[in-house]
Amino acid sequence: MRTTTIQIDAETRDRLARLKSSPRETYDELLRKLLTLIPEGDEEGRYSEGFRLALLNARLDIRAGRLTPHERVKKHLGL
Repeated sequence: MRTTTIQIDAETRDRLARLKSSPRETYDELLRKLLTLIPEGDEEGRYSEGFRLALLNARLDIRAGRLTPHERVKKHLGL
C-alpha cells in the first residue's frame, strides 16, 4: 500500500481517534468505513462521483438546518 501524508486539524484527528474500533485500527481503515456511509448506487446502477458528492452535501445541509420548508416551496411555486 502506498502511503501519503495529509494535513488535518488536531481537533479533527482527536475526533477521528475516538471513532476507532481499536487502538490498532488505522486511520485509512477508519476513513474507508466512513466512506461506505455514502451509497455507491442502488438497484438502477452505480452513482456518479458528482451525485455522491451532492448527496453528501445535501445530508450536511439537512444536519445544519439549511432547508426550505415544504409549504414555502409550494407557495413559491404557486401550488
